[in-house]
Amino acid sequence: MSFKLVGMTSVLAITATAAAADMNFNRISSFATAANNADPAVESSAEIISVSGDGMTLAYSDSPLGVVGFIDISDPSAPAPKGNIELGGEPTAVSVVGTTAFVGVNTSESYTAPSGALKAYDINSKELLAECDLGGQPDSTATAKDGSFITIAIENERDEDLGDGRTGQMPGGYVVALDIKDGAPVCDSMVTIDVTGLAEVSPEDPEPEFVDVNALGEIVVTMQENNHIVIASKTGEILNHFSAGAVDLDMIDATDERGALIFAESQQGRLREPDGVQWIDNDHFAIANEGDMDGGSRGWTIFNKDGTEVYEAGTSFEYAIIEMGHYPDKRSDSKGAEPEGMEFATFGDTPFAFILAERASAVGVYDVTYPTAPVLHQMLPSGMGPEGAIAIPSRNLFVTANEVDLIEDNGPRSHVMIYEYQDAPAAYPQLTSAGADELIGWGAISGMVAGEDGIVYAVNDSFYGYQPTIFTIDTKTSPATITDALTVTRGGRPAQKLDLEGITLDGDGGFWLASEGRTGRLVPHAIYHVNAKGQIKQEISLPAELLAVEKRYGFEGITLIGDTLWMAVQREWADDASDHVKLVAYNLETEEWGAVSYPKASADKGWVGLSEIVAHGDYVYVIERDNQIGEAAAIKKVYRIPADQMVPAALGTALPVVTKEEVRDLIPDLAANNGYVTDKVEGLAIFADGTAWASTDNDGVDDSSGETFFWSLGQF
Repeated sequence: MSFKLVGMTSVLAITATAAAADMNFNRISSFATAANNADPAVESSAEIISVSGDGMTLAYSDSPLGVVGFIDISDPSAPAPKGNIELGGEPTAVSVVGTTAFVGVNTSESYTAPSGALKAYDINSKELLAECDLGGQPDSTATAKDGSFITIAIENERDEDLGDGRTGQMPGGYVVALDIKDGAPVCDSMVTIDVTGLAEVSPEDPEPEFVDVNALGEIVVTMQENNHIVIASKTGEILNHFSAGAVDLDMIDATDERGALIFAESQQGRLREPDGVQWIDNDHFAIANEGDMDGGSRGWTIFNKDGTEVYEAGTSFEYAIIEMGHYPDKRSDSKGAEPEGMEFATFGDTPFAFILAERASAVGVYDVTYPTAPVLHQMLPSGMGPEGAIAIPSRNLFVTANEVDLIEDNGPRSHVMIYEYQDAPAAYPQLTSAGADELIGWGAISGMVAGEDGIVYAVNDSFYGYQPTIFTIDTKTSPATITDALTVTRGGRPAQKLDLEGITLDGDGGFWLASEGRTGRLVPHAIYHVNAKGQIKQEISLPAELLAVEKRYGFEGITLIGDTLWMAVQREWADDASDHVKLVAYNLETEEWGAVSYPKASADKGWVGLSEIVAHGDYVYVIERDNQIGEAAAIKKVYRIPADQMVPAALGTALPVVTKEEVRDLIPDLAANNGYVTDKVEGLAIFADGTAWASTDNDGVDDSSGETFFWSLGQF
């Protein structure tokens, strides 16, 4: 779980202390694209995003709906829907100049017969001002700094189901440039920039991906699959071109679906295959090395336009993602966190490059005052799948467009998220492993327990099935810091068949752990006793009376009262009354089992269950939550039960029903993060003085934004 960082300072540790007193970007609001739709119950998506000249209106491309959407951000803390425009095709990009939205629209009948148009709309009246036939399938768009022209990458992308998914499929792509006059494109001014015959990979099929324009009017073009970069003039002259090159990567996780974060592998000569590109100044530009056909070097690079590489991030960007708990383990064998989009802007006197990690749902903010030596300023959380971004320095705002919409899976919706550059500490991450002597990967935090001197211990769940871990968290730092990761072992190897959902102290330096069973997956409902080294010394299986009525949603939390362990069962088992669940007791001295019944809320949508149990003073505290996200979330609460009611009855008899008192509604806490309300509040820890901490489970960044919230609830 942890690996020594040899000769390398933690990428966030450098800035962690200084950032608290400096200007930082903090999320102030988010906007679900569904709010713009006539039917919010259909898939929609925010992909590429731009902003009006006055900085008050955002425009984003929405491929699933075939629209360009608009958001009123006159009050950026309360973005409001401003409607959509039907495009008659698939929008691939949008750039706004003044009050005109220039939209690339793909109208292709097939891969072999690509077509598309540039459509210009007035963002206030939504009137179509002009439409220019582009002769092929557009991808990205970019405008000159002075608004005098627009350039479009005509990708004519390959069919990945043909020819082993390789390039070399006709027709080849190209780049175009058109003048802008009186707020509209001049169609007959279009210049075609031929970028064939330049790259070594597939010179006949360049597939230009992303474009940007510097203050000199020079166009930089990435040709992703060709691993090539072109510098051209608006008139079509090729000023320079060169390979994007390759990177040697060491100490990375290059194996997926093993359920473990092991950063001990290498990939040598990994082609960059850049996607996003942004000029930093008139001589330097940055690329995001997402990869596609053969490559993906997991980081980002800065070049001089003469072809000289002046900076390579290597693994440092991915390490920053690992430390904030956003590493997408299931993408390890492919392209890791997948840096894709980019933005550049100067706020105050500081030039910043914003690097979007598509699969990690995070943004790296770099100070590029010196292009040869960027400094990581901070990491931002984003919605799922950040695809585009726009900076608005005149209003101290930065915005991301996040394309993933999981409406069909009752998951997070696509969001646009707004950040403000503030004289304030960074609000995220709230939990990090930055600053540790070793690189500690983490995620899927579930149960917690308070130790001494501000230390909380937490476990991860079965997402990391081959790496069950007890994390040591120091809550005295800001953000809270994971300082150690102890692997739970059986016979000297990481223990298998565990789904750790609860942890409590045994009073002798070790722990009691609760594992939620998985019927049909050979994961038993069980209690485990581990020593201070993480070694399993005892396994306690459920008695026949419980196994006869068990279901897959089992123990979610464990606590110790005297000689008795108490475990909360998440949802009803076969013999429970409706909307009642068991709090199960096991006496360590007599080895007797028992239970009481807990009355939980009923669900208007989805389900409601328990996710934690903690004994403190005269009460036993539980977390009761639904499985809903965003505006649908209704129940995320801490309740307490009088400890004197925790008198278990024998299994198979009528169980006493305890009473509960609401202590805290957690939805306002979650909403205060200014994203969407997450569903899984899983951890609660209460120190001897009553100070309580809560945490959320980020599902291992699988169908999740990766955000983990870890915060103090004050005194209980």
